[in-house]
Amino acid sequence: MKNIFFGFLAVLLFTACGDKKTYVMIETDFGNMKVELYDSTPLHKENFLKLAKEGFYDDLLFHRVIKNFMIQGGDPNSRGAAAGARLGSGGPGYTIPAEIGAPHFKGTLSAARTGAGNPEKRSSGSQFYITQGTPLTDSQLDSFEKQKGIKYSETQRAKYLSQGGYPGLDMDYTVYGEVVEGLDVIDKIAAVQTAPGDRPVEDVKMKVRVL
Repeated sequence: MKNIFFGFLAVLLFTACGDKKTYVMIETDFGNMKVELYDSTPLHKENFLKLAKEGFYDDLLFHRVIKNFMIQGGDPNSRGAAAGARLGSGGPGYTIPAEIGAPHFKGTLSAARTGAGNPEKRSSGSQFYITQGTPLTDSQLDSFEKQKGIKYSETQRAKYLSQGGYPGLDMDYTVYGEVVEGLDVIDKIAAVQTAPGDRPVEDVKMKVRVL
C-alpha cells in the first residue's frame, strides 16, 4: 500500500511539473504586463526567454503605437534613439521560422515580421507587438472566416466578441503568448500621443524579466 501511495504521489508531482507555465514581466512607466509564453510555439518561446535573460529588451522602446490596433517594440536601434529617428528595421541578425496558429485576441504577444520577400512568414528575431484591437461582431468574424478560410471555435468567437482583438492578422503572424495581468497597461500605452510614423512623442521604455 505504501508503494502505491508513493507511486501515486510521484505521478502527481510529475504532472504538476509538466504543467508548469512560463511567464515574463514587461515593465513600463505605465505599469507592468505579466505574459504567459505558449508551449505550442517553442522556437519563439525559447528565443524570447534567451533575449530577456540577456537583458536585450531593457530600455528599448515601444516605437510603434496605433490605438485600437497594437503596440510594438523590440528594435535594438530604439535604445537611446534620438527624437524623430526612423525605427522598426533593427533586430538581432536572424529570423525565426513561423509557428502560426493562435488568434490575435486582445493582449496576445506576437512576432513582427517583414512582408515583402518573406513568403514563409518568418518572424523578426526580436521585434514583437501586443494586440489591443476592438471587440468584434458575429458578422465581422463571419467575414474574416470567409476571407481567410478558417473556422473559429465557439470559445474563440466568444473571446473575440467580449474581449476583442484583431483577427485581420490571424494566420499571417505568429502569436506566442498572452498578457494574463495588466491588460489595462496596453490601453494606457495605446492612448499616448504619437508623431507621424506612429512613434510616441514621449518615449515609452520597457524592461523584460523572466519570472
